[in-house]
Amino acid sequence: MKRKQPDEGKESQQPFQRLQTELAHIIATTSPGQRLPSEPKLAKSLGVSRATLREAMRSFEAQGVIRRRQGMGTFVVSHSQIIENGLEVLQSIETLARKIQLVVSMGDLHIQRISANREQAEALQISEGTPLVQVSRVINAEGRPVAYLIDVLPDDILTPQELGVGFTGSVLDLLQQRGDPLLANSMTEIRSVSATSEVARLLQIQRGDVLQLFVARLFDASGRVVDYSYSYFLPGYFRFHIVRRVGNFI
Repeated sequence: MKRKQPDEGKESQQPFQRLQTELAHIIATTSPGQRLPSEPKLAKSLGVSRATLREAMRSFEAQGVIRRRQGMGTFVVSHSQIIENGLEVLQSIETLARKIQLVVSMGDLHIQRISANREQAEALQISEGTPLVQVSRVINAEGRPVAYLIDVLPDDILTPQELGVGFTGSVLDLLQQRGDPLLANSMTEIRSVSATSEVARLLQIQRGDVLQLFVARLFDASGRVVDYSYSYFLPGYFRFHIVRRVGNFI
């Protein structure tokens, strides 16, 4: 068997690295808000396939440098401040944004009464068919959507009337300000997912683009699950970290 030479891996990566370098130059020399050349034209000028071009562009999307809009093309955006949070403490996007003086706002808001399906019933530890309130909304930063949040709560915890004037998009902040129920902790599952058509439309990205998804259950002091939520975040606009204690050897 032929032994692999040390530089062979690097050699195989060089064409893709050159492509990213060329793309970085094109993006850097395009003014924020301007559209890049179409994919076919850009792929031809760079001498690569459209599939290879898309793969290279994904890393720039994740950095928040460019944004693809369905049916419109790919646009260069100004570099955003990154919303950063330690996962040890549950805080709203609005609270985190205020810390770095970043203006965020709520976009599309949809409130509806629903009946608990099997998944929701299991997560909230209730019976199927129990009345729920579902709150879906888009969060914008610097005028563009960066997160899509869905909260599902029992209707004795939160009513549509409470989500009227003054609601800025954070169910967590609303419950904390109200002080009832007394919130205790959250259990969260973190995934990387591909954007569905609906989520892609709301976040103005392409279907299949990678998103960070937090699926969480919020507990009150009695151990009751008071909120079941899905939070979709655009990579590049958020940075999450966790401080972990080193375990002792037995």
